[in-house]
Amino acid sequence: MNEVIERFLKYVKIDTQSDEDAQIQPSTAKQFDLARLLYQELTDMGAKNVYLDEAHCYVYARIPANDGGMRSHTLGFIAHMDTSPEASGANVNPRIIENYDGEDITLNAEQDIVLKTSVFPEIKDYIGQSLIVTDGTTLLGADDKAGVAEIMTMSHRLLTDDSIKHGEIAIAFTPDEEIGAGTDNFDLKRFGADYAYTVDGGGIGELEFETFNAASADITVRGVNVHTGEAKNKMVNAARIAAEFDSLLPPEQKPEFTEGREGFFHLMNIEGSTESATLSYLIRDHDRAKFEAKKDLIAKLADILNLRYGEGTVTAEVKDTYYNMREKIDPDFMFLVENVSDCMKKLGIEPRIQPIRGGTDGSSLSFKGLPCPNICTGGHNYHGRYEYCCVESMEKICDLLVMLTETL
Repeated sequence: MNEVIERFLKYVKIDTQSDEDAQIQPSTAKQFDLARLLYQELTDMGAKNVYLDEAHCYVYARIPANDGGMRSHTLGFIAHMDTSPEASGANVNPRIIENYDGEDITLNAEQDIVLKTSVFPEIKDYIGQSLIVTDGTTLLGADDKAGVAEIMTMSHRLLTDDSIKHGEIAIAFTPDEEIGAGTDNFDLKRFGADYAYTVDGGGIGELEFETFNAASADITVRGVNVHTGEAKNKMVNAARIAAEFDSLLPPEQKPEFTEGREGFFHLMNIEGSTESATLSYLIRDHDRAKFEAKKDLIAKLADILNLRYGEGTVTAEVKDTYYNMREKIDPDFMFLVENVSDCMKKLGIEPRIQPIRGGTDGSSLSFKGLPCPNICTGGHNYHGRYEYCCVESMEKICDLLVMLTETL
């Protein structure tokens, strides 16, 4: 079995799910299980300056230059260790399907969980190749343990094959990316790269330097509970007001109705009773002006409902999460994107430069002064039980990362 696949299958069995309700970093102590393994593996393979941040769960390492001083810059590669809170990351049981035949894949016969080509037609692009799938009860964890495995495999090659000439290489693995906190305590000085790539994308060929602008919105509704027999002109039903709030948002601006650069309001959670209710939203838009308008709309709807039901009935707390990294990459650092595209073509990969309908650690790092486009990992259907990854894609992405160290 290829090294990158061996590493991947080992890493996905380690539960590293992050917790969006935690107020500490790392949000879950179990992320250290993978961090400590990566620290040891990097040390064993001969990487330099290997460091585990025992307070915040970041792993850093260096691969010394062997190009005789030809390059004056340091190139970095970053992936995140945590998996999404949206599906279980415990007891992951991956399975390799060799020579995929293009038909539906039964993930779990007992529970009748089937990865259907009618729902996920892009899977037919992998006919004849090998796929790694779940058993239908958990996510797989390719987001982003595929990226972790690919960077680790690249590192091992560079450290064991002196014929690959490269400059100084910086490596980092982060916690809590899935909950928007992946760079909160990232040590840019220790990392020491002039520019970097996150390896946190999707299918083979994906290359991104444009992300959403992102915010969260937490809505709280306070009601008045009175016996229904005497509720007239007294009861204020918080649950109904919460539903009303959601109904006032533009119906076409939901993730299930948008694509490309179309932004949205995503209702993540709604809970409530007559006396109190809460709603949690993700707000996304690639266009900064439209993004700001979406945040303003949340505040205006709260004001409208407070006029209708009384001041203080509805409160809205909006927090920015990250911004569109294109602002920091275009035009001064577009050579980072162009170089990946050129390397992909040399390896027979068709580059697909597209906006990310999401974000990466690279979004916030770019705004902190580290230009950081995003490279594919070979996975699909992240954050759920239908996640899968292509073996041949992962192997080729390892070749891509190695080539980048030689050409940049």
